[in-house]
Amino acid sequence: MSLSVATSTIRQHQHPLVSQLADGIEAIWQQLDLSPYYLPEDLGYVEGKLEGEKLVIENRCYQTPQFRKMHLELAKIGKNLDILHCVMFPRPDYELPIFGCDIVSGRGQISAAIVDLSAATTEGNLTSEYISQLSQLTQSNYSLPRELPEWGKRIFSEFCCFVKPTTPAEEQQFLAQTQAYLDIHVQTALTKAPMPERRSEFLSRQRYYCKQQQQNDKTRRVLEKAFDAQWAERYMTTVLFDLPEAPEA
Repeated sequence: MSLSVATSTIRQHQHPLVSQLADGIEAIWQQLDLSPYYLPEDLGYVEGKLEGEKLVIENRCYQTPQFRKMHLELAKIGKNLDILHCVMFPRPDYELPIFGCDIVSGRGQISAAIVDLSAATTEGNLTSEYISQLSQLTQSNYSLPRELPEWGKRIFSEFCCFVKPTTPAEEQQFLAQTQAYLDIHVQTALTKAPMPERRSEFLSRQRYYCKQQQQNDKTRRVLEKAFDAQWAERYMTTVLFDLPEAPEA
């Protein structure tokens, strides 16, 4: 059964690529058996101030038989900064990578756009099934590729796309590429059966991914400025990259 998604109150005021990708993500998610994933009540919708500008954060979270948490975050700071963040954490019984994508738009220009299917290991090895499907996609070329941060190099795959789109055509290319990654991921997930005998291994991989993502100082600094260090830590570890239960010894 599909779950209807709530209408965003800020999406219509964000950069077109942000709103288009948010709509595209939710449309593909409808192929899954969605149910709500409950966040702390005070963290679903957040308002604050950052350097005199109003900050609004909207979070949508779901779960399915294959995914323990599917999170879509939209944020807007004043009239000049729009952010999309999305991550899909598989349930620890499933051999599935972690889908993630982000867009940052400043003053109407996309400054960063990233998408990946991350195996969440130090080696970053995807299964042959994913490698085969991703390799068949049309090769995307962008005029301004970006360098991954050091913490990201340990978790992102060889198919990670991190760019600064410079034209409307490149923006649409990134949109299509992200939707292709997500569609492959959802269709593959629907064919998978749980593998409880490898639960401990998959848990360890996912915890490593989350700990690496928590090193993103740029995100943390923005949250600390808008709120405080304690609130930023709680948001980073509760909403953005919560650690699943530790594997049994």
